Amino acid sequence: MNLLIIHQNFPGQFRHVALEALRRRLDVIAIGRDTAPGIVGVKLFRYRPSRKMINGVHNYLYRYQEAVSDGQQVQRILKRISQAGFRPDVVLAHPGWGESLFVKDVYPDVPLVHFCEYYYRAHGADSGFDPEFPSAMDATSRLRVLNSMHLLNVEQCDAGIAPTQWQRGLFPKTYQSKIRVIHEGIVQFAESEKVESVTLPSGRVIRAGQPIVTYVARNLEPYRGFHSFMRSIPYIQEKCPSAQVIVVGGDDVSYGRMPIGYPNWRSKMVAEVDVDISNVHFVGKLPYQTYRSVLSLSKAHVYLTYPFVLSWSLLEAMASGCVVVGSNTAPVQEVIEDGISGILVDFFDAEEIATAVCRVLTSFAGFESMKDAARLKASEFDVVKGVSGYFEVFKELMR
Repeated sequence: MNLLIIHQNFPGQFRHVALEALRRRLDVIAIGRDTAPGIVGVKLFRYRPSRKMINGVHNYLYRYQEAVSDGQQVQRILKRISQAGFRPDVVLAHPGWGESLFVKDVYPDVPLVHFCEYYYRAHGADSGFDPEFPSAMDATSRLRVLNSMHLLNVEQCDAGIAPTQWQRGLFPKTYQSKIRVIHEGIVQFAESEKVESVTLPSGRVIRAGQPIVTYVARNLEPYRGFHSFMRSIPYIQEKCPSAQVIVVGGDDVSYGRMPIGYPNWRSKMVAEVDVDISNVHFVGKLPYQTYRSVLSLSKAHVYLTYPFVLSWSLLEAMASGCVVVGSNTAPVQEVIEDGISGILVDFFDAEEIATAVCRVLTSFAGFESMKDAARLKASEFDVVKGVSGYFEVFKELMR
């Protein structure tokens, strides 16, 4: 089997699929941007995005034009590898930035599988959710134009894969029947991996048994509720003054925009809230194993998100035995049953978030059944199960 993977930031969500393809000794190649990290053992064809804008292009079309440009770059690579004799049996692609727009022009008969991560909605999802950051007047029209690319993507693929039922449900009903729900999976946490202490980048040592609260995001920003979490810390410190709050995440922006007047959201929120900063540890982006060790020491893990793509960190926290205090937003509600596998709170209510956190810290021993239920739920998202699901789709399409 020849597998071609297309992802702007390869491997991205396809890391474990690519590794399994290598384990099975399949012929796998990939296409990504010149900034993509890649994987040892996978031949990666890189392209450099072109950003030459044509004067007079409507501002709704800038991102579409970038997508078409990137799609053409990938198309050129596809033609080269096709002329060199490579023919994939399956193409797996993340279509969100346009790279796979023209795959069928080179390989019209090869099954194309799209990762259907997100279909924008003007109402009922992330857009307009947070009143602190109201949508622009023309947001609905802008998203409608952007969605036209996603409609083209889901129309031309032979099968789609969405990580959650909620994400699948964002797509038009006409296309939902061709989208399977298969989460790419997380590496489960083994009891034998538990650690007794972790040294943070600052040199501070945290130890098992301490009242540790964790918050994790790729970048600290409102989309992942960073502003709400920071506003909860004064209440946490008032109720539980010995709490050690560990904040994992970078200072860039993955979604949304940077704050006005500040270099990043961390500096803005530190300036806004009155906290004992000596017990709040901003550790940046940690090496994966250190990050998992921090989760293993955490008692209460706070996960807040707009109605948007589900983070791996939530599932990893559940698998690590944390008691999760999560926002009552979709798709969190798809994973956490309130009072059973976690505690759901109002995304915007800082005091409610703090009350739930301190309830966990002060009576942690009473949450064993919740931790067990969380681990059980997280086991449904095992990486082995996820990868197997992907390869079943590949086999089915090849037949």
